[in-house]
Amino acid sequence: MNRWVERVAAALGIWTLFLTTGCGTFFIYPGNLPGGGSSSTGDYVYVANANTSTVAGFVVGTGTLTAVSGSPYALGFVPTAVVVNPANTIVLVAGSNGVFGFINAYSIGSGGTLSLLKSNNLGAAGEVSIDVSPDGNWLVGLDANGPALNEVLVDEYQINASTGQLTLATGGSYTFPTGTATIVPSGVRFAPNADYVFVAAGTAGDVEFTFNTNGGALASNQRITLASGFSDNAVTVSANSSYLYAARSGSGTGGAAGLAAYTIGSGGVLTSASGTPIAAGNQPFSVVVNNAGTDVYVANQIDGTISGYSVGSAGALTQLSGSPYTSGSQVDALAIDNSKTYLLATARNSSADLTMYSFDSSVAGKLDPSTTATTGNGTEPAGAIAIATTH
Repeated sequence: MNRWVERVAAALGIWTLFLTTGCGTFFIYPGNLPGGGSSSTGDYVYVANANTSTVAGFVVGTGTLTAVSGSPYALGFVPTAVVVNPANTIVLVAGSNGVFGFINAYSIGSGGTLSLLKSNNLGAAGEVSIDVSPDGNWLVGLDANGPALNEVLVDEYQINASTGQLTLATGGSYTFPTGTATIVPSGVRFAPNADYVFVAAGTAGDVEFTFNTNGGALASNQRITLASGFSDNAVTVSANSSYLYAARSGSGTGGAAGLAAYTIGSGGVLTSASGTPIAAGNQPFSVVVNNAGTDVYVANQIDGTISGYSVGSAGALTQLSGSPYTSGSQVDALAIDNSKTYLLATARNSSADLTMYSFDSSVAGKLDPSTTATTGNGTEPAGAIAIATTH
């Protein structure tokens, strides 16, 4: 009961800050995510728009993006994160109306259209980033209330794949105290093998939790600390669960910004890959790795570019030909589509909110611009801040 009272007080303060400052980096979740249910074969992308409080959907074609029927869809709150479950049956969108936190669950219908299944009122919880376990049964949310409690705070919900109902799991919220470190909740990500959950906590570094698929229990396991002046803004994990990647910004002594890579060893032990962090652009803000694990891409928010790297022996990184690649103003979220043929990027302050790139046919890993789309249906920029694709 005391924890709940603390979270209510923290939520009121944090969501007041959200309303007065707008959608800052505090509330971004970059990347496409996993989930559960029965299968769909459509190649769709969904974008959360903070300025218009909508989610937009598109069909990914051969070099084309076509808005799905009814898109964009009104949410009734300002979104912070979006995820598609691995069965491609449900889209979940998190956000807040300034008082309460919500996660809306939508079913994916014919042609990628969305139908509201359930609007889950989370009360005091304010999820700034969400992910779904590889079996589709569990959703974790990185709670904005954590910094006020001087801890990284992860909430866990059980998912009803038929109704979209979220039920707070046994154990409810899991914490990792960080002492005097300033916490900036930025992103949460399951490892594809379901053994671990990773959290990017901004200037407080990164936190690793072990995960038990059977009961959904989380347990704090390890923390990566950063030198003063640096911030990890997003994390992702390779498809084989062997590498953790972090988009790191900042400057100062005792550290470096760019793309950081870590091997994930036995028991989840994280070891920095040689030569990393490798330099990226100004304010690395999102990171995605291709399905083969051969190439990693980082969105540089201030530069409006995407840096690309090939992955070598023991996780060593090498800049790709032509990198960095031009993107939209304040590019902030990346995803790779269902066909693994395209990389998609959202830009928060660009009229072309969504940009799609193909992978070059002759130069491995190189990005070639393919097409762009607007996500606000005439209201641009729509403040595109989060993206998710079918798998």
